[in-house]
Amino acid sequence: MKVAIVGGGWAGIAAAVELADAGHDISVFEMAPQPGGRARSVAGNPDYDNGQHILIGAYRDSLALMRRLGVDPDAVLKRLPLALPYPGEPGLRLPAGSPLIAFARGVLAHRGWPLHARLGLLAAAGGWLARGFRCDARLSVAELCTGLPAAVKRDLVEPLCIAALNTPAPQASAQVFLRVLKDALFSGAGSADLLLPRRPLSELLAAPAAAWLGERLRLGRRVQMIETGWRVDGEAFDAVVLACTSVEAARLTADLAPAWSAIAQGLGFEPIVTVYLSSPGSALPAPMLALREGPDAPAQFVFDHGQLGGAPGRFAFVVSGAAAWVAHGGCAEAVLAQAQRELAWATPPVIDKVLTEKRATFACTPGLARPSAQIAPGLWAAGDYVDGPYPATLEGAVRSGLAAAQGIGIGANGAAKGSPTNTP
Repeated sequence: MKVAIVGGGWAGIAAAVELADAGHDISVFEMAPQPGGRARSVAGNPDYDNGQHILIGAYRDSLALMRRLGVDPDAVLKRLPLALPYPGEPGLRLPAGSPLIAFARGVLAHRGWPLHARLGLLAAAGGWLARGFRCDARLSVAELCTGLPAAVKRDLVEPLCIAALNTPAPQASAQVFLRVLKDALFSGAGSADLLLPRRPLSELLAAPAAAWLGERLRLGRRVQMIETGWRVDGEAFDAVVLACTSVEAARLTADLAPAWSAIAQGLGFEPIVTVYLSSPGSALPAPMLALREGPDAPAQFVFDHGQLGGAPGRFAFVVSGAAAWVAHGGCAEAVLAQAQRELAWATPPVIDKVLTEKRATFACTPGLARPSAQIAPGLWAAGDYVDGPYPATLEGAVRSGLAAAQGIGIGANGAAKGSPTNTP
């Protein structure tokens, strides 16, 4: 089949590789001057990434895709056991071994929490496990964790929720959060490990994909129209994968599939702000530290690039779920003040660069209606926003791309091809 992939982010790359390896003739249309979507290095300045990204050991499809493109994950990612140290505090640390045993040992060894808090967390986790990590889809993370001790919510639940869902716990989906916990903490040895990029982000996937795709990648091409048949800006294809943003996908399907387009258009978004500070001669006690968020403390995490193969003395402070700060005009000065209060510096830190991604992820709220993967026979959507069990993560994007490619492949092997309908 001749297949068009509209969008060259991680979902589009996954779909393209899967389809090409199956023998299909593919073309990838990417509106930006480089592939990678929201997980890439800054155009023209590869020393900076378009925001700080973390992978975890459970991202098996993402890691497999990297290997298919000739990238050795062990060479470009620093693997660390899950730990949430805070400035001056060791925080929760999970030892190696069987997931259930490692979690119990890590929690019981956390001397920063009183014994009743540690036992309360283990009791709650046991209840989630017994219920198959399922709950009422209408619950928020805050409601799910109402009975947990305050220290556990402050030091574990809230930072994990904002890191994984990019949505504050009072507004975040408990069902999606539980799925993340299940796959990250309890699905196998090493699943909870942190995989921190120690090369520019584009080297993880975007640049190898560009080399692998060659002339099949059409950069600087924003698709204007998709017509039944399937025609992409007048060029005929047998099938199409919409691996662009939900906003672009809604625009391109407004006439083809209005009901699907309306669902995609109805998604809300949460921003992420990354504030890079420079302090020559300084270093953190660990490559990554968690920070306690507050009214005058925007950042939840900080990364030491000098310990991750980047420039020594450069630090990335991440502000997730940053809608309120963006609405107030930004948070760089507040992050600088937070850094000066909470961390020790060899030289006074200064603001180096600020990156704001206003539509970093969809707002992962309880009971959210997300658009389906198949829009019509021969027309599929791929992206971290597509209906599924995961929040807006790199792994969710890759899995959606693989699913779209496999759906098209099944259609090529016998399912009837046709024109789109108006049902999502």
